[in-house]
Amino acid sequence: MNSVCEIFGCKYPIIQGAMGVICNPEFVAAVSEAGGFGTLASSFASSVDILEEQIKATRKLTSKPFGVNLQVMNPLTPQFVDLIVENGIKTVTISGGSPKTLVPILKSHGLNTVTVVPSVSVAVKSEVLGVDAVIAEGSESGGIQGLTGASTMVLVPAVVDAVSIPVIAAGGIADSRGYRAALALGASGVQVGTRFIASRECTAHSNYKEAIVAQSEIDTRLANLGPFQVRALNTPLIDKIRQDPSLIGKGFSEEGLEASWVKGDMEAGLLPAGENIGLIHNILSVTEIMNEMITGGENG
Repeated sequence: MNSVCEIFGCKYPIIQGAMGVICNPEFVAAVSEAGGFGTLASSFASSVDILEEQIKATRKLTSKPFGVNLQVMNPLTPQFVDLIVENGIKTVTISGGSPKTLVPILKSHGLNTVTVVPSVSVAVKSEVLGVDAVIAEGSESGGIQGLTGASTMVLVPAVVDAVSIPVIAAGGIADSRGYRAALALGASGVQVGTRFIASRECTAHSNYKEAIVAQSEIDTRLANLGPFQVRALNTPLIDKIRQDPSLIGKGFSEEGLEASWVKGDMEAGLLPAGENIGLIHNILSVTEIMNEMITGGENG
């Protein structure tokens, strides 16, 4: 069985979660340069050309390995697979739906394949499919989630007990305490999302980053978007969506998310964030975040 670092080709078993339109090449490269594994998001890539530009831009900034997250629900994903192979990407993560049809294709190209799982049953099915590792994502995590789920504290050890491949813990991890706790639960590494949004290299607007720093652990809400739900910062928009489902399109459209995530309009779209915002008190560089996580330095 390969270790997480062998699978991803990184120094530290810290994987950066895919974060949609704020997954800029400079940020992804910074994670890989700091010893983690940077991951480009393809969820909102509207063409193969756009994703290829991002891959090439990232490669100009780092010689270290980085990967791509594939969203099963994106109709362009089959085309993205061909692009990934052509551009020498070795490892992909899969989320946003059943990986049943995608994994065999990826494995036929010799790619390292890692799936995000919300339950023990999905983890077991993923192992049967032949994935190299699973990311057990607890329900306190930010962004897209299934309609049911368990917390990281429960999910991770349950998945570890059920599969023989490496398990990566995700959800609620913001500092060295969460990192060590994940390893104590049996995880071989961690995936980090929300903490990395509040980094200097991430292209997220300062309004978004500062809201993460300012709010507490009880200041996120779940918005049901039909086939899935999203955990996001508690803004007036998320309350409106919870009361009026017809506003879902506004809250999770590509235009709305870019306006809010990148341009700072806090009412334009949902702002994904995990419950660990209560542990995030400053905006640091990617290197500082990772060093604290690994070395157990002074909590920021």
